[in-house]
Amino acid sequence: MTNRPPSEPESSQRTALGFDEFIAILVAFTTIGAILFWSLSRRDSSWNFNTLLSPSPTPSSRAYPDKVLPSPTLKLEPNAADNFNSSPPAAVEPKTPSLPNNSATPSPELLPSAEVRPTQSPQPQIPTSSSFGFESSISSAALPLVTPAKPKSIIPPPIAFNDVPNNFWGRRFIDVLSSRSILKGFPDYSFRPNQPVNRAEFAAILQKAFNQELSKNAIAFQDVPTTFWANPAINQAISSGFLKGYPKKTFKPQQNISKVQVLVALASGLNLKTPTSANQILSIYKDAKDIPPYARGKIAAATASGLVVNYPNPEVLAPNKVATRGEVAAMIHQALVKQGKLKGISSENIVRSPNISPAPSRTPKEKPKVNLSAGGSSQ
Repeated sequence: MTNRPPSEPESSQRTALGFDEFIAILVAFTTIGAILFWSLSRRDSSWNFNTLLSPSPTPSSRAYPDKVLPSPTLKLEPNAADNFNSSPPAAVEPKTPSLPNNSATPSPELLPSAEVRPTQSPQPQIPTSSSFGFESSISSAALPLVTPAKPKSIIPPPIAFNDVPNNFWGRRFIDVLSSRSILKGFPDYSFRPNQPVNRAEFAAILQKAFNQELSKNAIAFQDVPTTFWANPAINQAISSGFLKGYPKKTFKPQQNISKVQVLVALASGLNLKTPTSANQILSIYKDAKDIPPYARGKIAAATASGLVVNYPNPEVLAPNKVATRGEVAAMIHQALVKQGKLKGISSENIVRSPNISPAPSRTPKEKPKVNLSAGGSSQ
């Protein structure tokens, strides 16, 4: 019996891929890849294959290799963006924004605050600013505008001194002057309203309150060194007529100032005229006999002008009593009211003389002029 070679296995039901078929498939994939590559690389192509690969409307990094554009939060239709052109960068002008006709028009809050105008032929627009996403995110959460009801005051609030209670008689005078930095407190947030005031301190207060021009002919007091802290204020108070020195070219800066000296200084610095009825004005004080003779005319002028503030009894002047910081604050306030720099406040401690006024500035021989052209009314 002759041995036969083993029979060949029967061919499978699946036929192996032929060479021609393999070549055809390879050519097909190569063609598709070339078409995709060509559509992505050409900037003026009207084909929109990019949206098939990426759902985000962010331009390709090949178009802007030197910029990294953030993905904007604005959602557009698939055919609204990613159309590139070869024209130069568009000029940006801060006007009303506009979008192409084929784009989905978002709400006004989501539009960037610029109108894009191309320098050549009009083409579909793309956001050229790298802050597009940042502006869109801010615009999407628009905040309401807040308009103040009234303009803010330029005057700061008064200082809340820990030793000046609300029921203190001179609280309102102190508040007004402290808010304008005319009077200041101490490092421990106290004002010490009952503490005496010396002549150097009073000169410094006058300098802050009235800000008079400094005279070039300053007096060199023997008891005021050139390095003394209040030397400029003393020179200003002397040159402006508020204060005077003592004999032998002394000023006595450390001497406590009395109430009558404060009122005489204010009446002298403000050039108040002595009333003709000085004695009648001074009669409202129960202690008028205690007023020094040299000061009677000045005290009467200060009283008629509303500068005198007496506590606790308005009819008791106590002229020779040492003036406290609270009393100086009240009288300085009233002097500024007299000048028209401050508004007056109501206080039961202000001495009023409504029926008596200072002497008029017109001389007795002067007669009122008659304006005939105005119908005979006097000027």
